[in-house]
Amino acid sequence: MYQYVFFDLDGTLTDSQEGVLECVRYAIEAMGRPLPEGQDLLKFIGPPLQDSFMRYCGFSCEEAQEALRLFREQYVPVGQFKNRPAPGVAEMLGRLKARGVTLALASSKAESQCVSICERFGFAPHLAVIAGSSDSRDQSKADVIREAMGRLGLTDPRPCLMVGDRKYDVEGARACGMDCAGVEFFGYALPGELEAAGAAAVVKTVEELESFILTHGGTNP
Repeated sequence: MYQYVFFDLDGTLTDSQEGVLECVRYAIEAMGRPLPEGQDLLKFIGPPLQDSFMRYCGFSCEEAQEALRLFREQYVPVGQFKNRPAPGVAEMLGRLKARGVTLALASSKAESQCVSICERFGFAPHLAVIAGSSDSRDQSKADVIREAMGRLGLTDPRPCLMVGDRKYDVEGARACGMDCAGVEFFGYALPGELEAAGAAAVVKTVEELESFILTHGGTNP
């Protein structure tokens, strides 16, 4: 089985759609710009927000940084609590930890927010590391995974697995030399997105994910 498992947060351990999209709208409207259409708004869930503001709103890098600041201005006191855990996730984390798997969080969300959400939903006691983006800027998924590996003292990615719901998780894991299991708990990825990105597996339930972690091992060189 995999010895180390790194989890994404939004769309993986929790359904954060309501809070994230509410705060994305707040930031864009505060910038005086038109809102993207509905499907493009959903694409904000998962990848680094600064990149999404540039890609879907046409913001410059400086504008995207300001939009990120505005997002967090609303998200910290309000949006982060409009969130719900995936059913059975906390229990799965407990079982995996009891089996000797070392668990960590690797999220593009600001680290301070990751900590408060993981504490709120009972994930924190099962996680050896909670790694997120710097509170002042977004980082790539690969950057965050490397940070989590560093805190665990890991240099070999082969016994490691990333778990996430978007292609950015798969790509970040591959950049770090580890496998990625894609999850479709909430369905934020486009059809076929995870498979096309090279996910080692795509699962639809917490039970399927737990079984994959316990019955497979790292294969990357």
